[in-house]
Amino acid sequence: MTSTLESRSTPQGPEDRGPKPIIDGRRGHVEQFSVYVFVIVPFLALLAAVPLAWGWGLGWVDVALFVAFYYVAGLGVTVGFHRYFTHGSFKANRALKIGLAIAGMMALQGPVIVWVADHRRHHAFSDREGDPHSPWLFGSGPVALAKGFWHAHMGWLFDRDRTNAQRFAPDLLADEDLVRVDKLFPLWTTISLLAPAVIGGLVTMSWSGALSAFFWAGLVRVAFLHHVTWSVNSICHMVGDRPFAARDRSANVWALAILSFGESWHNLHHADPTCARHGVKRGQIDTSARLIWVFEKFGWATNVRWPNPERLARITAKK
Repeated sequence: MTSTLESRSTPQGPEDRGPKPIIDGRRGHVEQFSVYVFVIVPFLALLAAVPLAWGWGLGWVDVALFVAFYYVAGLGVTVGFHRYFTHGSFKANRALKIGLAIAGMMALQGPVIVWVADHRRHHAFSDREGDPHSPWLFGSGPVALAKGFWHAHMGWLFDRDRTNAQRFAPDLLADEDLVRVDKLFPLWTTISLLAPAVIGGLVTMSWSGALSAFFWAGLVRVAFLHHVTWSVNSICHMVGDRPFAARDRSANVWALAILSFGESWHNLHHADPTCARHGVKRGQIDTSARLIWVFEKFGWATNVRWPNPERLARITAKK
């Protein structure tokens, strides 16, 4: 398997001009081990959170830091990784582009180029063979759906096959800023986990305050955001309302709207992937869209693809 640099520098022959393969090799041992660490360690912290919260160790500093870092990383994923980098729902100036990439990587869901390649592959093959995380790949019976839910929610992360970024994210690979920031993923991971501890320690002037902030605003926050994001992959492709015509089983799940920053209005998103707002009906809260609106007002985001009546009429499901 040739590297990115090799494939760029080698002249293409007739056999290279067709569609690039979906998979670009397999993860190495170190990369695969890091996936297990990033998924399992925060999850263990989440499991420990309930008894710890009941007995000791959760203060207002921890809550404030949890919320602050949850919003920064979560909106970095929804506004940055998803609506901007993956679907081009708006254009961003250079500072906003870099800031969104860094904020998204602080969610510990992988480097920006890997995330975008996986998600574009999901849309290309949504709920069909080739989709990296569809819950319907094993059938529609009770056992098959249980297996499918696990696969869509987090099981797919342990698959060592690597989505071909040359096929699904060539624009990001050609962006020198993003390539440079993407390579610093370990740095953003470290900052995401240790910054709460540093702030918590300074505010409380204690090592116990630093440790508590690391646990709650670091590990537990990462795990909680992981499962909210993964719930869009799993739950929002299994149950919910489908008012818009999409070629897959994407659905709207209102209960996840606030925690997912509007991502759970998933049926609209799959019916109109480039739309900057997913919660388009009255009362559908979409925090991500509101932040994009703020960026637009400041002039940092332009060419925002907002919904309009004609656009919605074209995708409304026929009853």
